[in-house]
Amino acid sequence: MPDLARMIARNRAGEAVAIPSVCTAHPDALEASLTLAETLDQPIVVEATSNQVNQDGGYTGLRPADFIAFVECIASRARVDPTRILFGGDHLGPQAWRKLPASGAMEKAHRMVADYAAAGFTKIHLDCSEGCAGEPAQLPDAITASRSAALAATALEHASDPAKLIFVIGTEVPPPGGARTDDHGDIPPTTPDAAKATLAAHREAFSALNLPLSQIGGLVVQPGVEFSPMEVHHLPLARDPHLLDALAGWPDLCLEAHSTDYQHTAAYPRLAELGFAFQKVGPALTFAWREALYALDAIRCQNGWASGPSLADRMEAVMLENPAYWQAHIHGHTADPRTERHFGLADRIRYYWPHPMAQEAVQRLMSDLADKRLPDPVLAAHFRADEIASARASHYALPRALALARVQTALRPYFFTGSRS
Repeated sequence: MPDLARMIARNRAGEAVAIPSVCTAHPDALEASLTLAETLDQPIVVEATSNQVNQDGGYTGLRPADFIAFVECIASRARVDPTRILFGGDHLGPQAWRKLPASGAMEKAHRMVADYAAAGFTKIHLDCSEGCAGEPAQLPDAITASRSAALAATALEHASDPAKLIFVIGTEVPPPGGARTDDHGDIPPTTPDAAKATLAAHREAFSALNLPLSQIGGLVVQPGVEFSPMEVHHLPLARDPHLLDALAGWPDLCLEAHSTDYQHTAAYPRLAELGFAFQKVGPALTFAWREALYALDAIRCQNGWASGPSLADRMEAVMLENPAYWQAHIHGHTADPRTERHFGLADRIRYYWPHPMAQEAVQRLMSDLADKRLPDPVLAAHFRADEIASARASHYALPRALALARVQTALRPYFFTGSRS
């Protein structure tokens, strides 16, 4: 059984090691991710977010126990060893109910955290940083820590094996309008002093409830990675923000990086060297899936095999008919709104793949290509040589295998060989 505590200990001892935390509910992106972990004989964390999976079903319609069963079913079908999979809950707090007063929102958050812990999630990110009705948008450390500690107590009470829980604290969500850059065009990292303040507040709050500080295993901070709708802010590889300095006196704690999608390959081992043993990825995986499907659709159209409208046109119709998942996020500031809907790095289109019209369109694409010969010169215009080779070796039909291979291309940089720093 993979042990997050061992991964943290190795990283704190100077090894450049990390574990990828995959945050997606897309079944094919999950299958590609789990299969890659199996192929490489590596552990992997699969995470669900508070608005995606909760006691009310979230936007996926899944409760915490349902999500674990859903992932385990995919793993079983793909012949993936279930013991390599760890489950995490991301941003668990009152976010999904922030329109309520704090008392009501926190009551819902406690129920959610209890369900996550009881279901078997062991990596629990506690995030109470955002205000509820009548409160400031961002709360001070003292309130955030007090609410997070109370949720931790609930998780420990409901877990079948409380000792296995690892709590992640802190948050580094970009401000409205996206992350802001410094004078050099880079994303400013969290300062060591700010990280120390967050840790001190949580030490006080956990101690007040007699909760084990040793089970605080992760601190979310900003290392200097982010992406906006049409631009990736890459990690300055030579920069050391000295965030490990903030962890003095916390031997069981590592750093966690969010929004690491789309970084250069060298960024991931460098993040590990800087103390980031937990590295989150989400939109890049479904972006890769969409990229592969659109490539297959281009092949279909270029060769005159299409039996109906293009996949992009069908998806555009679905998104325009149901704008809730993109309307507040896409304003056309950096590209045409249609371009952002389909190609934006936040990948808002990912919310629409479960829609019946989208499912039918994807199935039609696969059906149109099912009996077609796809020689390498045709595929090479859209897919890498290693993706083509992997797909041809797969037991799946070639079009689907190519899409799975593209997702694995996006995830593979997160699996790297550790070294002493």
